[in-house]
Amino acid sequence: MKAGHCRFCNTPLSLSFVDLGSTPLANSYVPLDRADAPEPSYPLRASVCGECRLVQADAFVPAEDIFSHYAYFSSFSDSWVAHARRFAHMAMDRFGIGAQSLVVEVASNDGYLLRHFVEAGVPVLGIEPAANVAEAARVVGVRTEAVFFGAATGDDIKAREGGADLVVANNVLAHVPDINDFVEGFARVLKPEGVISIEFPHLLRLIEDVQFDTVYHEHFYYLSLLAVEKVMAAHGLRVFDVEEWPTHGGSLRVFACLKGARHEEQPGVAKVRADEAAAGLDRDEIYADFQRRVTPIREGLVAFLRQAKAEGKRVAAYGAAAKGNTLLNFSGVGTDLIDYVVDRNPHKQGHLLPGSHLPVHAPEKLAETKPDYVLILPWNIKDEVVASHAHVRDWGGRFVIAVPRLTVLP
Repeated sequence: MKAGHCRFCNTPLSLSFVDLGSTPLANSYVPLDRADAPEPSYPLRASVCGECRLVQADAFVPAEDIFSHYAYFSSFSDSWVAHARRFAHMAMDRFGIGAQSLVVEVASNDGYLLRHFVEAGVPVLGIEPAANVAEAARVVGVRTEAVFFGAATGDDIKAREGGADLVVANNVLAHVPDINDFVEGFARVLKPEGVISIEFPHLLRLIEDVQFDTVYHEHFYYLSLLAVEKVMAAHGLRVFDVEEWPTHGGSLRVFACLKGARHEEQPGVAKVRADEAAAGLDRDEIYADFQRRVTPIREGLVAFLRQAKAEGKRVAAYGAAAKGNTLLNFSGVGTDLIDYVVDRNPHKQGHLLPGSHLPVHAPEKLAETKPDYVLILPWNIKDEVVASHAHVRDWGGRFVIAVPRLTVLP
């Protein structure tokens, strides 16, 4: 595909969506002994295809540079693990998944979802390109292969395993540079009546709630049902149901199958199509206006942090999340305004955040230093964070979020 052209339909890209400057990779955490080493940074921009309406990152960073060794482990979010458990039980009931079935998950991470099928006696296969994360899945009994998924992988699994009854791909469709090869893999691996379940943050929610911090280099796409249906159709697939979920700030769960399969279209498809059309996702205006709505969020955060410092208040952050790194780097915030960040993931502790260089500590650090404010960077799990760190209020600490607007939580 030519540079400057849509990665799906090859149409020249001419409409800008957002430009967040040049930043390091959002998940490239810095070891302490490399604190003074130069950090590579890349333009962080996204454009909109005027033909298929696929929103996509302009700059290209090879997937191997991002995903071959990865610091994100899904099991460190209790709410996400619970979401996965509910999905597994629903899928087994709705689609008759059992001991004779095969469930394949693409980007299966540390086995957070497939382990629930394993517990029920269902054969599974995880596809996880990050070797360190794939090994974590194997440790908990989830059969996992450390490869990238695409048409060739789909053919290989079909030949070896006889095809998949259910393919799950949560929060990965946005991460694949060659979206055509990836989706073709779904078509190749499915049994004739097999089902694909794909979850992704909904572009409509991103725009309405100004979730610009979910833009980072490992997200090659920002997805609407409008664009996803076009991509699916080009590879012989048909969307037959859509569910709306609050996860990741507002997500879609899209169920698809081969065009000739018997799955009947459900009302959720028409509902989301209508919502997107009413919002104008098929027109230029909603995309062209997004950049203007981003700047006040940066200004609000910086003003709050400077005021806190002027008043002698201490600020820490919670969650060494990719979205937080986008927010901090776009805002130019570092250790001058925030002391440190805490995170449950031991793979991130003892490192520095890319760009801002905030040191990452275990959550116990909060009780040791008793900051006046805790800025929750992964705002999508703010309720979970507040509930599990209620002791922050024991010393008068307050929780804060910056997106969609600076808010000191009650």
